[in-house]
Amino acid sequence: MMDYFLVLPFIILAGLFVFGGLAASFLLAPNRPNAVKNATYECGESTIGSSWVQFNVGYYLFALLFLVFDVEAAFLYPWAVVFRDVGMAGLIEGLIFIFVLLIGLVYAWRKGALEWV
Repeated sequence: MMDYFLVLPFIILAGLFVFGGLAASFLLAPNRPNAVKNATYECGESTIGSSWVQFNVGYYLFALLFLVFDVEAAFLYPWAVVFRDVGMAGLIEGLIFIFVLLIGLVYAWRKGALEWV
């Protein structure tokens, strides 16, 4: 239990660094807003029309599915590295993991989340 109390000063110090930096930035940084600074800015070009554009929700679903499957593929790498050490139980667990991913992929496919329209 004493080992955890040794971590407490580091947590407090980390919090002081974060909140101290934010407080110093708030107190010392100049704040002089004007029309040019508050204008919409996109890659050095002035915007044409409204800067509010609604995107199809399918793009977000596609991106989230990519992220989920990409992270899950990263979980498979350590399993593949120790594949010979984990034996038959590790093989079965890995196949269950891949099966659950496959069920998710089939579900997303049937729902049309993978259609790029």
